[in-house]
Amino acid sequence: MRLVFPLLAALAAAAPAQTFEITGGVVPYQVVQREADNRGAFRLEGNSAKQLAGRPVEARLLRGGLTVPGFDWRQVGTAGAESWGVNLTRVPAGGPYRMEVRITGANGVLAVEPLLVGDLWMLAGQSNMQGVGDLKNVPVPSAQVYSFNMADQWVPAEEPLHRLEDAVDSFHWRRNSGEPKAPLSGEALRKAIAARVKGAGVGLPFALERVRRTGVPIGLIPSAHGGTSMDQWSPALKGEGGASLYGGMLRRFLAVGGRIAGVLWYQGESDANPKAAPAFAAKFQSLIESVRVDFRQPDLPFYYVQIGRHVNDTNIDEWHAVQDAQRRIEGLFRNVGMTTAIDLELDDGIHVGTDSYLVLGQRLANLAEGKLAPGPRPLRARLDGSRVLVEFSSVNGRLVHSGRLNGFTIHNAEGKPVPLIFRQRLLPGSSNTVELLFGGKLPEGARVHYGYGKDPYLNLADEANMPCPVFGPLRVE
Repeated sequence: MRLVFPLLAALAAAAPAQTFEITGGVVPYQVVQREADNRGAFRLEGNSAKQLAGRPVEARLLRGGLTVPGFDWRQVGTAGAESWGVNLTRVPAGGPYRMEVRITGANGVLAVEPLLVGDLWMLAGQSNMQGVGDLKNVPVPSAQVYSFNMADQWVPAEEPLHRLEDAVDSFHWRRNSGEPKAPLSGEALRKAIAARVKGAGVGLPFALERVRRTGVPIGLIPSAHGGTSMDQWSPALKGEGGASLYGGMLRRFLAVGGRIAGVLWYQGESDANPKAAPAFAAKFQSLIESVRVDFRQPDLPFYYVQIGRHVNDTNIDEWHAVQDAQRRIEGLFRNVGMTTAIDLELDDGIHVGTDSYLVLGQRLANLAEGKLAPGPRPLRARLDGSRVLVEFSSVNGRLVHSGRLNGFTIHNAEGKPVPLIFRQRLLPGSSNTVELLFGGKLPEGARVHYGYGKDPYLNLADEANMPCPVFGPLRVE
């Protein structure tokens, strides 16, 4: 489904076009970030004839063909010698709006629509944020959700959000020697787009869920690129501009107004190797800190996904090292939260499925809403006779699971799994404790893992469907 709206329009243009025209400012389909008072501002600027200098510039705002209360025609500026510029301020969150401008004494009214005031979210990371889900049964677009696409154009948001082929930032189409040396255009671009069968991601489901809950429009800023590492996302490369991922993200942030509601991040698979994994935590922490400094928002919300399943048995220890670093980092910052995709279906050996992105979008929306705990987090494990009790914090309501509870293992001091557990269940009478019944003797230095291996089957969550992330080793007290 494609949404169609009227674009930039000139009405009653009896005077020559050069007498009064728009040359910059907000554009059709644009979402402007709302401020703390739930309002935003639209700016327009343009050229005007010399004889209009000193004349009042007036504006009004319409929605659904009706004037928005308090926004009928009023003076918002004065024409200069050959140019004009106006800000229409305190526009309530919502839309779509139509902004009209006129200059006293000039023939014609200029208009831009649709315009919205809402929340902007940066989408960054690698392939599971870029989106590699099957382009089947994708979410239906909404007149409340738009995207600043990778060609720097505001468009209705629809899958796939990430289109690397004609991106403005050169990193996306020249990072490998075998890829094109210039962005695609014309017939080549059309063919590339038509050939796509993958590309569904989490950005659109997240946005649709936020709109459903709040009614506030969402603008998405897709900036992810599959297969990329923390080194490629290094803030130290921002001076390279769009030739680097971080520099391109920062450029796009400024291009949409220099203020956003938050960042959604999904990355880490490329760093799950012996060389990169040991440094992952420090690099990820630095990224979060740098984004907040460079975006000039010290408490900018930053929500991310713990890497999930991979149908593969290599680099297991490094995979877990990245997962554990992600779990630990969420406690170091304010307005930083994590959820996980470890329990979700895939559309191939490593990428989240289109249907599962709907679930992941709801989980990220829960984090953004801030009303729920992030989900079960391991507190401690302790030996009690022939059972190990694992206690959790951050549980919404009580622990739940579908089918037979699964995913816990006991490991010895060397980290090797020891087959001891014969039953995993919720402790009767407790809302936050799992009971692991085992036979034999617990090894010295025993540790508990949840989700060991790269393709585990896990099903522990809470009543808000916030899942338990992969964790371990957790010492058995």
